[in-house]
Formats: sequence, structure tokens, C-alpha cells
Amino acid sequence: MSTLIELNNYCKTIKKVEILKNITLKMESGKVYGLKGKNGSGKTMMMRAICGLILPTSGEVKIDGTIIGKDISFPPSIGVLLENPSFLNEYTGFKNLKIIASIQDKIDDNQINKVLTLVGLDPCDKRTYRKYSLGMKQRLGIAAAIMEQPDIVILDEPINALDEAGAKQVREILKQQKERGAVCIIACHDSEELEFLSDEIIEIYEGKIMGQYRVEKGDVINN
Repeated sequence: MSTLIELNNYCKTIKKVEILKNITLKMESGKVYGLKGKNGSGKTMMMRAICGLILPTSGEVKIDGTIIGKDISFPPSIGVLLENPSFLNEYTGFKNLKIIASIQDKIDDNQINKVLTLVGLDPCDKRTYRKYSLGMKQRLGIAAAIMEQPDIVILDEPINALDEAGAKQVREILKQQKERGAVCIIACHDSEELEFLSDEIIEIYEGKIMGQYRVEKGDVINN
């Protein structure tokens, strides 16, 4: 599996306000890209652009050469956790994932059980989503994003509401996703944790990319 994400001069204006400004970058398989910036800098909006949830005012997003919003509506293989995860309150975690999995019918009950265990949830837990703690809801959101082993994994604040054990699980999950060849894109308000999790950091300020660097070497790619 090899996946390439390209943003070419991507601009997004909402109500005459420029949210994203001439974003140009490439993201490739087998790496974790960390989006770094203050609240409102454009991190989540960039993630939405890659997902196809918003379309550009100008410019484009390409997934393996196909243009989002023109050639395809959404990336063909993507798992996403954006902001607060939302599921059906009256169903268990397993049942919620089973409903989502039935859309593409790629995985069976055994795989759902495995991913629930991986994120630290009990597949046999009979509690409904309504009774989940914030941390459990976050874990279920991560499980939904990765369960079908998508080519692209996007996690917005993946360690939000998690304890240290949960944060360690996220680190291991990202390592596994990277090793199997996924493009992983994350945002985290904790700069130290973001650098720990990421192979490359993309700094965003007021909708612009201000810099990009490899975490291991700290050498600047572009400014």
C-alpha cells in the first residue's frame, strides 16, 4: 500500500474570512504528521479538507492523483476522528462499530472485537454508549477510525480525555498504523506529546503553513 496526499495552493474562505491560505504540502505512507498551532489556526479545517468535508475556494486536494470534489467525493480509504466522537446512545460500543462496519462490509465481528481490545475497551461490555465516560467515548472513536485499516488515518486530539495508560495505547496504535503503511495525520494541544507521536511537524498559524520539520533530525523542510 502506498498513498500520497497532496494539497496544492489550497485556499478556503468562509463568509469572506480566509480560513486556509495557499496550503501546499505532501504527505506520504508510513509517516505520522503532526499539525501544530493554536486553537483557530486552521488545523481541524485542514483535516476536513483532506477528508472532503469541505471543498476549496481555490486550489485542490489530491489523493494518489485523484482530485477531491472533482474525480472523487471523498478519499476511498480513510478513518477519521474529528472533534467529539458521536455514536448511537442506545447501543453498546460493539453494536455501534458493527453498524458502521456494515456499510462497507470489510471486517467481521472478530476484527471488531480485536480493535475494541486494542483501544482498551471490553468487547463484551453491555453498557450502552450513553453510559460511557468521556475516555471510553474517545477510545471508541479511535476504534472506529482504525478498525478497517484505512490508508489514511486522521485523529484530532486523540489523547483528549485519556489517562496515561490511554495515551500509551494511542502511541502504540499510531506506531502500528505507520508500520502497516498508513498516512497518519494528528493534532494535539500538547506540543511535547505531539512531537513524541509525530515523524514530521507542520506548523500552522492563521491558516498558513509557517514551517515543516522532521522530528528526528529537526532539520527544516520548508518555511
